[in-house]
Amino acid sequence: MFTAIHLALKEIWRNRGRFLLFSLVVALITVLVLFVAALGEGLGSGNREYLEKLNAELIAYEDTARLSIASSRIGCEKRREIRRIEGVREVGSIGFASVSIPMGEDEPFDISLIGVEPGKPGEPPVVTGQGLARRSADEALIDRTVALMTKLQVGDWLTLRSVQGNEDQFYDLEVIGISDSRKYGLRPSVFVPIVTWDEIRPKAVKGPGEEDPACNVVAMQLENPTQLDPMRQLLQARVSDIEAVDRKTAYENTPGYSAQQSTLNTQNAFALLIGVLVIGGFFQIQTLQKVPQIGMLKAIGTPNTIVAMAVLIQIVAVTLLGVAIGSLVTLGLASAFPPTIPIVFEPQSGAMAVATILLMGPVGGLVSIRYSLRVEPLTALGLG
Repeated sequence: MFTAIHLALKEIWRNRGRFLLFSLVVALITVLVLFVAALGEGLGSGNREYLEKLNAELIAYEDTARLSIASSRIGCEKRREIRRIEGVREVGSIGFASVSIPMGEDEPFDISLIGVEPGKPGEPPVVTGQGLARRSADEALIDRTVALMTKLQVGDWLTLRSVQGNEDQFYDLEVIGISDSRKYGLRPSVFVPIVTWDEIRPKAVKGPGEEDPACNVVAMQLENPTQLDPMRQLLQARVSDIEAVDRKTAYENTPGYSAQQSTLNTQNAFALLIGVLVIGGFFQIQTLQKVPQIGMLKAIGTPNTIVAMAVLIQIVAVTLLGVAIGSLVTLGLASAFPPTIPIVFEPQSGAMAVATILLMGPVGGLVSIRYSLRVEPLTALGLG
């Protein structure tokens, strides 16, 4: 083992320029893989964050909406029926719309306007300030991203722009609280009381909001959160024209989520495949260039195990150095991105990506290891 380590490190040091350049290639592959993983996590989180963190176990849609929030409409009578079902502890109406925040001379900042019932499922926890108090009030909760982008604080006034008929209308709301990040539809969120939401949301015909507006979906907290499937079946049997699902099913059916994740996973797989081929190709060329040296080692009695171990140690060392450089570069670049760019570095997915890259180094070098074991001493030295 000591001989193999000595041979491997000695060759790396004597050809340090060549091996350093290849470590930089591995570093670029690492940056690519980590950024694709972070982009997938960021885009996925931007689509599912609000629904994933929702303080409810089940979500009810209109049955003809096919789990499309934008197409779903649930009226007040349906909500009352759901509240009467035994096993349902609390019910909250949730409405979704898209509006914007004017930013002076800059482009308007698009946000998701989410209407919730104060104190009911759907309203996010407040990090700073206080929660909503009434079903109809000129007040709002903003999530962390909105606060970062607009510099708004608790007590400030927020202006929203919405299309009513053929005209732009502006609504002033007091920011009474700030929640954690709650993106929906790749946009940060502003939460308002459900009646205020109905008044602000874009409409084809300008008009006042209703006292008890229809919402898109209904969030339900259960008496026994472990009984998801029995309660889902009971709700669909007892309340007509609804479809109830858990949070995961809800966010997986948001528009474009599954296709987006499949595309990014495919890109990640191709990046890893390219990495395996590049590493394998480099060490194959490296092995071909040093066939006489391998032949000399075998001619003086060096066993195949030492030759194979030396090649493997070189592969692991170069891959480790490249991954370390790539990870440091990725961390440096990540800190420079603004919060609007949907890139999220999760420790678990990052560690999995790094482990995969470290594994693909030896896998890519298997061909060169096999070739070095088949070198015949006399043939390599030109005496065969």
